[in-house]
Amino acid sequence: MSVAQPIPTRRWTARTLAFTISLIVLVLGLIASIALGAASIPFGHVAELLVHPNDTSESLIIWTLRLPRALIALLAGGALGVAGALLQGVTRNPLADPGILGVEAGAALAILLMVVFFPTLGAAAFVPLAFAGGAAAAVLTFSIATGVGLTPLRLALSGVAVAAFTAAASRAVQILFEDRAQAALFSLAGSVANRTWEHVQLSAPWVLTGLLTAFLAAGRVNLLSLGEDVARSLGVNAARNTLVLTALAVLLAASAVSVVGPIGFVGLVAPHVARGLAGPDYRVVLPLSALLGSALLVWGDVAARLVDRPNETPVGILITALGAPFFVYLARRLGKSD
Repeated sequence: MSVAQPIPTRRWTARTLAFTISLIVLVLGLIASIALGAASIPFGHVAELLVHPNDTSESLIIWTLRLPRALIALLAGGALGVAGALLQGVTRNPLADPGILGVEAGAALAILLMVVFFPTLGAAAFVPLAFAGGAAAAVLTFSIATGVGLTPLRLALSGVAVAAFTAAASRAVQILFEDRAQAALFSLAGSVANRTWEHVQLSAPWVLTGLLTAFLAAGRVNLLSLGEDVARSLGVNAARNTLVLTALAVLLAASAVSVVGPIGFVGLVAPHVARGLAGPDYRVVLPLSALLGSALLVWGDVAARLVDRPNETPVGILITALGAPFFVYLARRLGKSD
């Protein structure tokens, strides 16, 4: 018995180290996000102004511009990371991601249609309508993939096709209703620039509720990731749980898209890194994916400000530059295994 003891200990140590490093990277990213930009603020002064705000311009920049922006990146990145982990777990598809499966594009189209045709609904309707659009895109993706024979690669390709079609529809609406569509372009830019406390208040309840629900359901994701037959043999209604958890992933993705627009590949990269660091247990993978997704988007936003300072590059472009090669690598590895 004594020989077998070090294995769980090593696993626990590795997971603790993964969480600690991820949390440190995220905290450093938040500090950098508040301190760096067109006008840089010394790191020591940032801590002072966070604790004791005053009437200076630097304090105004921190509390009205950079702190809500950093929190939006944290919330959206965490939501996308966990959404991707949920989708990968319940579909047992390593290529699953809210962007790749068309969910983000569907959510963005729904918001655009609301702003163009139902502008009186207000910002409170963004998340519910984004959820409806994302869910419709997910259903279409799964329907196409099932019709040609469901495999991980075919599901991903179906999602890419649905995302392209939905993006084309969004572009058509923007061209045909250019004046009315302008109001939605800010929300759908794939950026966290100029986000305010109002955006934090809009997204935080949905994201935090979704994350808490996902963490509580991690055991069900573990069972579904083993296969429907195994889940059913253990008394789990596989179809119902798959539907509920997929809907939860869509809700988390919609919550992010409603405030930052479609930002692909966060939900692909974060869960894979989490599993590589901590193993396949979704009780660990889900919270670690939240930390890694947040850190990825926060640091991506910092890079977006600095790469062409004082101009800003949309963070979605930088994340895509990182995520696209990662997707190609996974697809090639999956193709070889088949």
